[in-house]
Amino acid sequence: MNRISPLLALVVLATPILPPSWLGAQAATRPTAKATAKATAQPAELARQKATASRVTIMRDGYGVPHVYGRTDADAVFGLIYAQAEDDFNRIEMNYINAMGRLAEVEGEAELYRDLRMKLFIDPPEIKRLYAASPAWLKAIMNGWADGLNYYLATHPAVKPRLLTRFEPWMALTFSEGSIGGDIATVNVRALEALYGKPSGAGSPGSSGQDIEAQLEAEAIGATPPEPGGSNGFAIAPANTVNGHSLLLINPHTSFYFRPEVHVVSEEGLNAYGAVTWGQFFIYQGFNSRVGWMHTSGGGDVIDEYLLTVVERNGKRYYKYGTGERALVERRIVLPYKQGNGTGSRTVTAYFSHHGPVVRESNGKWVAVKMMNEPLKALTQSYQRTKATSYATFVKTMDIRTNSSNNTVYADADGNIAYFHGNFIPIRDPKIDFTVPVDGSSTATEWKGLHTVKETINLFNPKSGWLQNTNNSPWASSGESSPKESAFPKYMQGQTENARGLHAVRVLQGKKDFTLDRLIAAAYDSYLTAFEPWIPALVLSYDALPQGDPMRASVGEQVAMLRAWDLRFSVSSVPTALAIYWAQDMLERSGAAARAKGMSTADYIGSGATPAERLSSLQRASQKLERDFGTWKTPWGEINRFQRITGDIVQPFDDSKPSLPVAFTSSNWGSLASFGTTQRGNTKRMYGESGNSFVAVVEFGPRVKARTLLAGGVNGDPTSPHFIDQADRYVKGDFKDALYYRADVEKGAKRRYHPGQ
Repeated sequence: MNRISPLLALVVLATPILPPSWLGAQAATRPTAKATAKATAQPAELARQKATASRVTIMRDGYGVPHVYGRTDADAVFGLIYAQAEDDFNRIEMNYINAMGRLAEVEGEAELYRDLRMKLFIDPPEIKRLYAASPAWLKAIMNGWADGLNYYLATHPAVKPRLLTRFEPWMALTFSEGSIGGDIATVNVRALEALYGKPSGAGSPGSSGQDIEAQLEAEAIGATPPEPGGSNGFAIAPANTVNGHSLLLINPHTSFYFRPEVHVVSEEGLNAYGAVTWGQFFIYQGFNSRVGWMHTSGGGDVIDEYLLTVVERNGKRYYKYGTGERALVERRIVLPYKQGNGTGSRTVTAYFSHHGPVVRESNGKWVAVKMMNEPLKALTQSYQRTKATSYATFVKTMDIRTNSSNNTVYADADGNIAYFHGNFIPIRDPKIDFTVPVDGSSTATEWKGLHTVKETINLFNPKSGWLQNTNNSPWASSGESSPKESAFPKYMQGQTENARGLHAVRVLQGKKDFTLDRLIAAAYDSYLTAFEPWIPALVLSYDALPQGDPMRASVGEQVAMLRAWDLRFSVSSVPTALAIYWAQDMLERSGAAARAKGMSTADYIGSGATPAERLSSLQRASQKLERDFGTWKTPWGEINRFQRITGDIVQPFDDSKPSLPVAFTSSNWGSLASFGTTQRGNTKRMYGESGNSFVAVVEFGPRVKARTLLAGGVNGDPTSPHFIDQADRYVKGDFKDALYYRADVEKGAKRRYHPGQ
């Protein structure tokens, strides 16, 4: 399947994909005094941690960004995770609570099946075995990671964890890949509960699957399309730049505050700068002095579902395979949960085939899911790429082939640019349609190993001198230099073109004068490509009205404004606000009609909707603007706002409290700079909660130069001066210089200390 089955994709994609620490943790704020008492560090352990701390120096620049220096990689990781804990221990803890399937222990019984989903794949005894089998260098780093967190807790007695009072080195392997959703998140929790939520465990095949699938599908039809997930990555070759150096845009679109900005250095060759997912010890999207890497969501088909024909005999369950049968493996999984002031627990008997765990039911058959689940290899690849020094060494890390959920855009100091569409691509029979659940009894549906990196869709130094990915099709990734679709199996490419991709090509092709500033300008270009087919269709619908039609008087002024609009956003633009309110109304109401015609909602707005649908939608959009703001002639910046008022994981918003105007929009409309918004509670304004988070532009040459931005600030405490000190720059796209070389860091440091001081 392509990430998730088509049916369940309707539901999964109708809900914003949030980072692991947000899923179900909506009440989570800062650590509270309700947590279990902290584990007391033993004297020998504390002495070891103090010795490590003495070898680590943390320097905070004017924006609070930590620049961490250690003698060894393990020392640097100790300091890096300590600095992260200083900035937001809560997000670190919640990420690992979720990763280990322990969310219900702090959030209650409602999260039991989210925990079960994690525990189907993350089994502590197996994870501990992998830790014991890890190479010495990686084990030392995991030890340093755990020591750094435990030392932070030992030296900050006022911090009360919600659950995790002690971190063990093996825990690092439970959260080994830094993407926002991850493969496990594609398993639908409600379908999992429908299967395993019965008193008898998983019950019998055929007892509930059809009902839950029908319910999920009915809810998905007509649901408001979600904010597009993913990110932008651009790479520019030296021939297309003023200075003759390669350039890289790093532009992840994630939930805000999902990744902070960090810099970590050791005397063993580590010197990486960029965005790190809270609690992890590797730079997920960033650069060193020689190479840079940007991950965008997607890639090829990496997850498949298998329909099992299950039979019961003498109290045991078997499934048909080939000419015989195989026994389903049973595993009893205990799911503790918070219950009032105490705890409860539920035990589920989970079932596993050789394809993978059973996760749902469909048309009377159990469905097993197969995906990449190699924590040790994944953590190795994630860390080793941060120390790559050339294209050859970077490809060596790619050869581990466990970066399953992402594409990679690359640039380096040797002048190379490259693109990898996915990294983990199973070899399958191309005659079989793996976008739907396949026959689990057939040997023909088995994976036949993995494609090598060279066999996958990729680009290296394309003749065009540029490349891009916006979670879109790779066939337009580099203009005429793009890979050819006919050369690859269909399962290698799982994405279609999107409005951002069309926009990216326009701002990159044919340009030979790129600088860091011009790359920023391209990444923030104000044109909204999605409206190109929509606005003319709306105008034609109006022009076709009879002269005496009352709709002419109702929306005539609005249509005239949109007819003259240049399709560019700005904080002062009234047509931007009007067009977006109209498009939102159309999207919300067009799902069922578009589905009936076999069209996407976007295509339906432009070519499938009736004139009456388009004009009535504009009328409703105008009325909503009038109700909320007093007039439909409201500038976009009065509506589209950035606000950060608490350290909560799920941010509250308040129209009566300070906020800043933002010009760029949701990527739904083709904005390259993405600002996904919500109207939570009783707010009238739209407040950003996802999209551009950490953004960087990098120039590779004799000396690397970089400029960066972070949504809000690096610290999650509202009393910190670095809670929102980047907000004004963020909303204006006003990048700051990144301090990379030690002399520059020393000069710009506002605070210098060892952990524990």
